[in-house]
Amino acid sequence: ALAAPGTIVTVHTRANREGAERTAAAVRERGGTAHVLLADLAAADAPARLVEQAASAMGGLDVLVSNAGFADKTPVERLSDEAFARSHDAIAFAFLRLARAARPYLLEGREPRLIAVSSFVAHVFRTDMQVFPASAAAKAGMEALVRALAIEWAPRVTVNAVVPGFTRKDPGAHAALDPKQWEEITARIPMRRLGTPEDLAAAIAFLASPAAGYITGQCLHVDGGITA
Repeated sequence: ALAAPGTIVTVHTRANREGAERTAAAVRERGGTAHVLLADLAAADAPARLVEQAASAMGGLDVLVSNAGFADKTPVERLSDEAFARSHDAIAFAFLRLARAARPYLLEGREPRLIAVSSFVAHVFRTDMQVFPASAAAKAGMEALVRALAIEWAPRVTVNAVVPGFTRKDPGAHAALDPKQWEEITARIPMRRLGTPEDLAAAIAFLASPAAGYITGQCLHVDGGITA
């Protein structure tokens, strides 16, 4: 959705270079330029390095999409301080550090946008007995940062989040639920299907577009109605 002729994109991954290269190849097939960078955004110094490398490779930065994170459904009674901190490092802290590093580049950008990818788990805490305490807390904190940054960085930069529901994963990708649980949960989604990466990409593309220039500080739910 973000791969148009003439666009320059940097695809980041922690370790899935093969998947990132496939995405980069798809951008190039559509007439864009794509770079691939690897970094573990849970490391305190990694976000700043990643932003600097991406901006250098692309010649600037107009849009940053923060999609780092993972699902942790460890119950609170067994959730260690270290595991709770890991979720925040990979989600809320990663977003904060990316945003701080990206700000000077975005201020020089054309219609700059900062977009975070949150999750329905920050809003719905019981879905077929699945609860994600650490991830929910980290995503909720990230959404609060989105609203704060929208005020601080206005009027130059818009800051928003998209909030996906249960989303179909690529074959072989990590999933927090087994196939039977996916089937049961699909029946509980008002739209009666799982979300797709394309659903999420379309929402991100909209928030990155000129059409969304007056939208800031918002969380756009792309969840088939599961949080309605």
